Amino acid sequence: MDVENLEFFKERLEKMRDELESESEMTVHDMQEESTLYPDPTDRAALESEHITTLRIRDRERKLLVKVDAALERIANGTFGECEDCGGEIGIERLKIRPVTTLCIQCKSDREVEEKHK
Repeated sequence: MDVENLEFFKERLEKMRDELESESEMTVHDMQEESTLYPDPTDRAALESEHITTLRIRDRERKLLVKVDAALERIANGTFGECEDCGGEIGIERLKIRPVTTLCIQCKSDREVEEKHK
C-alpha cells in the first residue's frame, strides 16, 4: 500500500478513535449528572432501561476501539492491508468501508460459510 493511502487510513482511524473516546466521556458525564431520584417507578425503570441500552452501545464501541488501535498498530508496523489468513492484499474499497478489517473478502466469506455450517 502506498504512503498516501496509509496516511488516509491513519487519519481516518485516529478520527474514529477520538470520536469513540469523546462519546464514552460524554456518556459517563451525562449519567453522573442525571438525577435518578424519580419518585415514579415507571420513570425510574425507563431511565434504567435507557442506561442499559446506552452501556451496551458503549461496550460495542469499546470493542471497536480495540480494533481501531490494532489497525493503527498494523499501519505502524507495515502490515496494514494484509489479510491475516492468506497474506494477500485487502482491497482498498473494503478498507474504506471497514478500516479495522483484518481479512480479505474471500477469507471473510470462507469464514462465514464455515460458521454457518457449525
